[in-house]
Amino acid sequence: MENIIIGTAGHIDHGKTTLIKALTNRDTDRLKEEKKRGISIELGFSYFDLPNRKRAGIIDVPGHEKFIKHMLAGVGGMDIVMFVVAADEGVMPQTVEHLDILSLLDVEVGVIVITKKSMVDDEFLELVKDEVKEVVKGTFLENAKILPVDSISKEGIPELIEEIDQLSEEIEKNKDQRAVRLPIDRVFSIKGFGTVITGTLLEGHVKAEDILELLPQHQEVRIRSVQTYGEDAKEAFSGQRVALNISNVKKEDINRGNVLVEKGSMDTTMMIDGKLTVLKNYQRLIENRTRVKVYCDSNEVVGRIVLLDKEEAESEDQVYVQLRLEEKIAIKKKDKIIVRLYSPMETIGGLLVIDPYPEKHKRFEQNVLEELKLKESGDFIFVLEKMIEKHSPQLPTVDFLTVKLSEDKKTIQNNVEKLNIEKKIFSVGKEGYIHRSFYEKLKIYTLDKLNQFHKEYPLQPGMLKEELKSKLEKNFRTKVTDVLYKLFEKEGLITIKEQYLSLKEFEVLLTKDQENVMDLILDKINEDPFNPPKKKEIESAVSKSYDETTVQQVFQLLMARKLVNIQEDIYITRENYEKAKAVLIEYLQKNGVVSIAEFRDMLGSNRKIAVSLLEKYDVEGVTRREGDRRVINQ
Repeated sequence: MENIIIGTAGHIDHGKTTLIKALTNRDTDRLKEEKKRGISIELGFSYFDLPNRKRAGIIDVPGHEKFIKHMLAGVGGMDIVMFVVAADEGVMPQTVEHLDILSLLDVEVGVIVITKKSMVDDEFLELVKDEVKEVVKGTFLENAKILPVDSISKEGIPELIEEIDQLSEEIEKNKDQRAVRLPIDRVFSIKGFGTVITGTLLEGHVKAEDILELLPQHQEVRIRSVQTYGEDAKEAFSGQRVALNISNVKKEDINRGNVLVEKGSMDTTMMIDGKLTVLKNYQRLIENRTRVKVYCDSNEVVGRIVLLDKEEAESEDQVYVQLRLEEKIAIKKKDKIIVRLYSPMETIGGLLVIDPYPEKHKRFEQNVLEELKLKESGDFIFVLEKMIEKHSPQLPTVDFLTVKLSEDKKTIQNNVEKLNIEKKIFSVGKEGYIHRSFYEKLKIYTLDKLNQFHKEYPLQPGMLKEELKSKLEKNFRTKVTDVLYKLFEKEGLITIKEQYLSLKEFEVLLTKDQENVMDLILDKINEDPFNPPKKKEIESAVSKSYDETTVQQVFQLLMARKLVNIQEDIYITRENYEKAKAVLIEYLQKNGVVSIAEFRDMLGSNRKIAVSLLEKYDVEGVTRREGDRRVINQ
């Protein structure tokens, strides 16, 4: 059987308790003082079964302003509210305050019940209906049905049950799959049984022998037995009123507002980041560090409001705040909290919990406010993506994101992998991740710089990696690695060749003069292959016949494609470099060792060039130095 919780709201003496008795045939006023005074002081509980076979637990909340904290303790688990207005009195102060509280808690489903209809004539009843319509305009009850009833004669009660039956189909049905969460609203002991706690099971399911955790005490407790609506049960499910007989803890050690949870599923806090929505009709200015009372589920604690983005707040404002509490409470992200002034006791507004475990913030810090906006957005994978987008220049890692989002590492890792597969973000190896939007900015900048470079230096094979890297890091304040270049190459945008980057479609096209210059330069170098003239000497000689700029550009092209730098300003062709290597290897295979002088004589070069070549071959791993001689590196 599915379960829902119905709550009442409305002014004192407007017939809430009598209405519940008409629905359930049970009186929810159980205290002697309640029966004597004819008003509800504490929360009352009952139930009835709907035609659709759902069981409706029903909570009777006090209507008197002095007992508003008891009312707040009862509204947290409501699925449907019966908003009660007496026909003979109409809208009263607590009618409005209860409506404000329900709206702040995001109660979404309700029906308006006008009680005591037999006490007024039809014309007056219509006036009350009009008054109610005006009051609920713009709230979740704006389009709710208005049903007049007489609880004594039960006129209108069948129609009310039918409406509740239909509304119950709108209620979320997957709360059983969540971790256990039971805010405690009553605690007592029974002789022979021990400690008993009651509350509305908001999430999860509970059975005998379960081991749960009591917060904020962090006390492990065992469930001895379970009751739902006064009857023994094997198991209790979300949406039910439950009574649990528990062991390992005394009645004196439990208070209303404590929470029973699945072990490790929640923690306690004394600071909360959230967004405060101030009531439309709140008349006072809220200053920074205003002392308040905070109500969450059945809990009531004292604290102060630190305004993070405004000097002061007033009616209808929405402000980011940090609540600093005087006691620990157990709370979750997305919970709704009612905030009331400490003195005089007036409802200020409602708070959406954005981060239940924040660090202490200074006011007006832009990065803090931006992160609160991200966390407020709700969808975790969206929040994660936005966090990566925001921090892309720093290449955020999984560890970084775990701290920023107050999530476990496995959850972060799994969702990062999803975003990576969807190509919303890119991995840059061990460095971290970048968002596609940032990647696109880097890409556009890279392609633009390469295009400019090719226009300015059409004969150079490309831009040096390090040169582009320095420009990217300077302009985007980010770390650039070869992984980024490889991503661009994989996308078919650029070509990577040794230390050069070029546009994919780029190729060097030589004019006839440029081809002639190239031939002349190579001829000069190859006149004495291992004793070539210096670069400046070659350029000077060729520039007598051709433009100096052209000669320099062609030499740059040859340096990238066909030449090897042996010493400062001295080059040989790559072909001769490889020939010298082959000669060296052949000699070493026959003789096992070679001296500098022997290698010099083989090439017909000077000692400096012979040493430079041997050092290059050492770096390549072809040879290994042993004293003044070389051997094959094995």
